[in-house]
Parts: sequence; C-alpha cells; structure tokens
Amino acid sequence: MRRPHDGARTAGAVPYLFLAPALALFTLFMAVPVVYTAYLSLRRTKVSGLGLGKGSRREVYAGFDNYTAALRDTELWAGWLRVLGYGLLVLAVMLGLALLFALLLDSAHVRLARFSRIAVFLPYAVPGVAASLIWGFLYLPSLSPIRQVLDVDLLGTGAVVFSMANVAVWGGVGFNMLVLYTALRAVPRSYYEAARMDGASELQVALRIKIPILLPALILTTVFSIIATVQVFTEPTTLRPLTNTISSTWSPLMKVYRDAFVTGDLYSAAATSIVIAAISLVLSFGFLRLVRDRAFGGEG
Repeated sequence: MRRPHDGARTAGAVPYLFLAPALALFTLFMAVPVVYTAYLSLRRTKVSGLGLGKGSRREVYAGFDNYTAALRDTELWAGWLRVLGYGLLVLAVMLGLALLFALLLDSAHVRLARFSRIAVFLPYAVPGVAASLIWGFLYLPSLSPIRQVLDVDLLGTGAVVFSMANVAVWGGVGFNMLVLYTALRAVPRSYYEAARMDGASELQVALRIKIPILLPALILTTVFSIIATVQVFTEPTTLRPLTNTISSTWSPLMKVYRDAFVTGDLYSAAATSIVIAAISLVLSFGFLRLVRDRAFGGEG
C-alpha cells in the first residue's frame, strides 16, 4: 500500500529532476575544468639530464611556485594595466550609450521603436571574431575610409586601444540596452503619468524616476561588463595580425594562451588563469560592495 508521504517525496524530487541536466552540464564543463586547472597549477615539469631520454621529463608537485612566478611576472601586470585603461573606456561609453538608448526607446514620443530596438541590438548578434574582422578591415590604412577622412592610423600605438574599445562597444551596447529597456518596461506607466501631471519634463522624468529605478539593472550590467572586460581576448587576438602594436601578451588571457599553446608551459598558464579568475572576483565583488555601501550606507 502506498503511503501518503510517498507522493510528497516524489513531488519534492521533481524540481531536482528538472535541474539535473543543468547541474550535470555545469559539473562537466565548469566545475571539473576549474578543479583540473587548479590541480595543474600546483604541478611542474622536472627535467633530468638533458631531457632527451625516456622518463627524463616528469610531472612533479610544485606547491605555489607557479603562483609566485605569476604574481612576479611583469608582463602579466603590464597586461593588467592595459586592460584597466581599456576597461574604463569601454564601460563608460558602452553603459552610457546603453542607458541613453534605453531611455530614448522608452520615451512616449519615440518613433519606429521596434526597428530601433532591432537596429541597436543587432550588432550583439554578430560573433566577436566576425565583428573584429569587419572592423579590422575598416582600420587597415590601405582600405579604411575612416583613415581617409580623419587621417589617423587607427591601428597605431596611440589609437589601437580606442579601436579595440570601439569593437567591444559596438557589440555590447545592444545587450545592455535590452536589459535596461526590459527593466523600464516593467515599471508601471502610472509613475510617469503622475510626474507629468505634476509638470515634470521628459528629462526630469528620466533623471528623477527612470534612472533611480534602473539602478539594480545598471549594477547588474556593470558587473557583467567588468567580468567580460577583464577577460578581453577576441578583439586583440583578431586584430594582432593586422598591426605590430599589439603584443602576444597584450591582455592577461593572451599571455595564458601564449604560455599554454605557444611555449607549452601548461602549469604556468593554469596558475595565471587562477590568478585572473581571483582578480575578476575581487573586482566584481569590490564593485558590488562599493555600490552597496554608497546606496545603503553599509547596512546589511
């Protein structure tokens, strides 16, 4: 005879059955690679003799030597400085434009709103490599119509950071705009109507009502953008064959790629990857803590 609580147990297990595929994929493609990378970061290759005979190279425990070497690597920190300047530029322009477009599309007087949303979002649908190649050909001095108008070498030392930032902004504005616009559409329209009845202009409605309401969505998009910017790899790697101003270690992830697949030092690359992940977490949570302290006075 079936007991009454058996049905409750079955019903309670249903959510876990739905979550099982996602958990399995997360474990297989996220958790396991992270654990394996952490394992590799604690190993190194020990060479005996000339390193030519069988068994002359073997993997041994290295402790935190790889981490020490990564933290002392001047190339890595030079890459971080470049990414910091690149990230500040990208975040300011990309999120500023995303907010502007979201506010404009949410305006009561906007025309062709559906077409405009698609036009702003469409670049996000273009893969990063394809976008970098498209802009790369536009940057080439022999092909660039921009070069003929501005008379500026867009792949030169002084402009290459702005050229890479342009690619990231072009592809990222649409996604962030959509997040902010969706948050705005969830706000009751009566808020805006009441403000307009009190004599508020569209600019005042945007500054005093819409932007404060958008604060949680802005924080979310900023955190995602920080993580994506720290991991910049596609733009400099794709543009590098077109210019001599981008080194093989321009960004931290490019250095990881060089160490792992060019010089063959998987253990050093693994340790550097863990360091990059840790710095990304510190930057993301540091931003969240800063925003929380300023918005809520450090409560909670």
